[in-house]
Amino acid sequence: MRILMICKACVVGIYQRKLEEMAQQADLDLTVLVPSAWRDPSGVQPLERVYTRGYRLEVVPLSLNGNFHLHFYPTLGQIVRRLHPHLVHIDEEPYNLAAWQAFWLAKRIGAKALFFSWQNILRRYPPPFSLGEAWLLRRADGAIVGTQGAADVLRAKGCRLPIAIIPQFGIDPELFKPAEVQPAEPIFGFFGRLVPEKGADLLLRAAAQLRAAGHAFRLRIVGQGAERAKLEQLAQALGLSDQVAFLGQVPSMHMPRLYADLTALVVPSRTLPNWKEQFGRVIVEAMASGVPVIGAHSGAIPDVIGTSGLLFPEDDLEALTAHMARLLTDPSLRAELAHKGRARVLAHFTHAQIAAQTVAFYRQLLQRA
Repeated sequence: MRILMICKACVVGIYQRKLEEMAQQADLDLTVLVPSAWRDPSGVQPLERVYTRGYRLEVVPLSLNGNFHLHFYPTLGQIVRRLHPHLVHIDEEPYNLAAWQAFWLAKRIGAKALFFSWQNILRRYPPPFSLGEAWLLRRADGAIVGTQGAADVLRAKGCRLPIAIIPQFGIDPELFKPAEVQPAEPIFGFFGRLVPEKGADLLLRAAAQLRAAGHAFRLRIVGQGAERAKLEQLAQALGLSDQVAFLGQVPSMHMPRLYADLTALVVPSRTLPNWKEQFGRVIVEAMASGVPVIGAHSGAIPDVIGTSGLLFPEDDLEALTAHMARLLTDPSLRAELAHKGRARVLAHFTHAQIAAQTVAFYRQLLQRA
């Protein structure tokens, strides 16, 4: 079973662990194409070669790098003809050029093809994107979506393909695991893009209220984005400069150490007209690390957390502040959520589980007439 996967997200080293798990299937011949880096408004993510056993990780040129809708792979045709895969898996939404390119090339050699989607808001795109999406949905053999919300959107668009609901990546429970020694001081973490929809500004305002109430703690913000300077100014205006550390982008293999220091992770996402939280990968990384999670009731966050964390209404400053205060003052609650969170991840979100489900879906599609 020759599989060609095209996945720019796999420039992130820890994501490659899923590929090693997939490659353990004896009859699976897996090649994964990645660019040397991926650029987006938050910054540049260079390729990290971390987990590369059992499959081929090939670096290929990428044109219009950073343009989500119009990037494409100029040498993909040569690679498809050379490998002649049975199935092409393109980790792209059905309304962008890279997905159309991969499907057109797959169909030219008679290969099956599937795409991946996180899109959990029903949006109608202008031509040519709407036309390309409709063309692809008529020719795809299947789709993998990250959440039920994304599946609902595809069905609302008239998609009648086989759909598997499988998160794009899981976690390695040996890499993300509870710290042996608890941190000496309370630390709240925010890990994510520094953009309005991720809500770091709300966390800063909650931290200011906690400080005014006499609580001692520190705040660690990991990530980059266009809002960083504005957030640093807000922290200074709120009198938090001595309590907040902005760490910028961190290599993926350093993330487990950062989780180990946390008292809790805060995910204060807010829904915008064109976006709502699609999964929140940092949630499962934190829970696997035995770190309690406080999440906004945005998009997929409640489904990912389940009953293993604390939820608050979007943009509700008082509710977020109250949850943070509870975790500072109630060690038994912290211990309970730490245990429940890791158990939930082990039951649903490991790389091994995600890989097995993905390969099973490949087999299902290849067996279809």
